[in-house]
Amino acid sequence: MTFGEKLKLLRKSKDLNLHELASRLRVDKSYISQLEHAKARPSEKFIKKVSMLFKTDGNELAILARKIPREIQNLFYENPGAATVVKEELAIYQRKPASAPPKKLNPIFYTKLGELYNVDCMQLLRGLPENSIDSIFADPPFNLGKDYGSKVNDKLEKYDYLGWCYAWLEECCRVLKPNGSLFVYNLPKWNIHIASYLDKFLTFRHWISVDIKFTLPIPKRLYPSHYSLLYFVKGPLPKTFHPSRLPMETCRHCGGEIKDYGGYKNKMNPNGINLTDVWIDIPPVRHAKFKTRGANELSMKLLDRVLDIATDEGDLVLDPFGGSGTTFIVAEIKGRKWIGSEIEDCKPIIERFRKIEDQKDNLEKYRKDLNQLFTKDALKLRKQFGHTTDKYRILEPPTNRNAIQTSFLEENIK
Repeated sequence: MTFGEKLKLLRKSKDLNLHELASRLRVDKSYISQLEHAKARPSEKFIKKVSMLFKTDGNELAILARKIPREIQNLFYENPGAATVVKEELAIYQRKPASAPPKKLNPIFYTKLGELYNVDCMQLLRGLPENSIDSIFADPPFNLGKDYGSKVNDKLEKYDYLGWCYAWLEECCRVLKPNGSLFVYNLPKWNIHIASYLDKFLTFRHWISVDIKFTLPIPKRLYPSHYSLLYFVKGPLPKTFHPSRLPMETCRHCGGEIKDYGGYKNKMNPNGINLTDVWIDIPPVRHAKFKTRGANELSMKLLDRVLDIATDEGDLVLDPFGGSGTTFIVAEIKGRKWIGSEIEDCKPIIERFRKIEDQKDNLEKYRKDLNQLFTKDALKLRKQFGHTTDKYRILEPPTNRNAIQTSFLEENIK
């Protein structure tokens, strides 16, 4: 966009003709016409007048007029290193995909709670209303050169990948409701950039480290052992924040405590241990019964924990990178509304919904030990090996304490 094009947009936004604008700015009408047709360049004084009249950013107008504002010139003069930072950021912004008008879309699959679209995530995001989503979970391709299908290029140059990420993240920030939560699951090397970008629009809550199982060492590098899960909120505080509590970590052979809590045992919450920002208990999806595609799948336990933290029943959850459909399945089981897209084959997701009762049983296995200080198995082992629990406050949990109410499942799937 040029300065003249911006000036024309501002003029029309106030329903002003050339003569009226010229009168307000105290210049000749022909000068306005020349500016709008890129046949003249504005002076700094004129740019300041336009900024004051339309209450718009003078620095933006100056840059559109190809004039570097004096305060920015001084910044570079006093801090030469700033030019390197700006150059890198500009390189990323130049590679952001061009915006396109939203199109009417039809879901490839739906239930009473959710809709799945077989489209590029940007097509879905641009068609969603502003401030319409309660929580977003995004697990984009990690740019590792994996084969996800013919429509996904997972081997982009650094700035191309980040430019693409910035484009869909910008849309996510737009559609997220005030006080809604955004989670981004990626490698630390990408999330350091993504976190810096999101910090301009949202409030940082946590960098959650998710332990990786069965990874291979990389020559001349430290052994990579975690993924990064960013947690941001739109506003100062989240609308919803109620993480589940975890049982105490105990020896799987004798039930003894792994950590010594000393004299604080009688003060510990009988509902379990506070959730930390280091998650070492998320298992990989390996079993053929639950793995629905060749590429990696997210654990249902991960999404169950995220949705517990940031959503209530009936909230609307968005996942722009459907993958194997874990977000949609967990949202459906937990009674959350959901919407999402997957650019490649959606059949594995749809097939997974056909077997949703198996998915529910699998999720309940993960949930059975939540919100209690000791698991039933741990208590059994402790009794067998003589580990007393007298100093702890132990509650007898109801049998259905962590059960998921899903009587609606069979009638919901379409």
